[in-house]
Amino acid sequence: MKELTTISTSNSHGGVQGVYSHKSDVCNCDMTFAVFLPPQAEHKPCPVLWYLSGLTCSHANVMEKGEYRQAAAEHGIIIICPDTSPRGKDVPDDEGNWQFGSGAGFYLDATIEPWKKNYQMYSYIARELPELISANFNADMQRQSIFGHSMGGHGALTIALKNPECYKSCSAFAPIVQPSTADWSSSPLRRYLGENETAWREYDACHLIEDGNLFSPVLVDQGSGDDFLDNGLRPWLLEEVCNDKDIELTVRMQKDYDHSYFFISTFMAEHITWHARHLNNL
Repeated sequence: MKELTTISTSNSHGGVQGVYSHKSDVCNCDMTFAVFLPPQAEHKPCPVLWYLSGLTCSHANVMEKGEYRQAAAEHGIIIICPDTSPRGKDVPDDEGNWQFGSGAGFYLDATIEPWKKNYQMYSYIARELPELISANFNADMQRQSIFGHSMGGHGALTIALKNPECYKSCSAFAPIVQPSTADWSSSPLRRYLGENETAWREYDACHLIEDGNLFSPVLVDQGSGDDFLDNGLRPWLLEEVCNDKDIELTVRMQKDYDHSYFFISTFMAEHITWHARHLNNL
């Protein structure tokens, strides 16, 4: 069993909100993540819901502002909030660029130096961290779902599409649905993965679906007042490819909501309740 360090624990809604760190083999550095254990986890294994955060964030943003614990406690769901990238003095970064490097791992496995030594967030989320969760918490790993915000919504969609057998449902708040052509993500994909745009398709939800990767059901909430809607997010592109492939997708445009955690926290409980139905086969 890999060694896990407890950074903090706090009681909340009858459960426990914890923050933990460990030495990651795939990211070659120490990684930090948050876990909320509902009160039901004291007595039985509980289903797992992964939340992937967006650009510039860490595990702390949703933990402090996402308002997920009450709904998670009511439904008996473990919420796991990983970091968005590797960090540390020995991890390469592009300081001052909020769209690349620290806080901007894009949930992919980099193949270009110097980034590939550490920036292996796809393998970390899809492989390494689930093994750690299974070994250390009372989690039912046969019942997992995944959701996220913005860059994390992109991550949730692509990870679910590439591993449909692992997840019961997937949802997103304002996801980047086609990062290979979006203003704020095409440059990071080039720097992490190289000039061959074929490699980018492996981390692009729309292209993955076009190439035959399928996953259902998917729920997307998008604010109509989001400043990034037209150039970065473009949920209509996801609707088009999902309609072509008969993927069960629901897109809800939320009038006047922006890209912030005020938006996310407003609809967080609805997403958790939606996932609970699929995790519990209701």
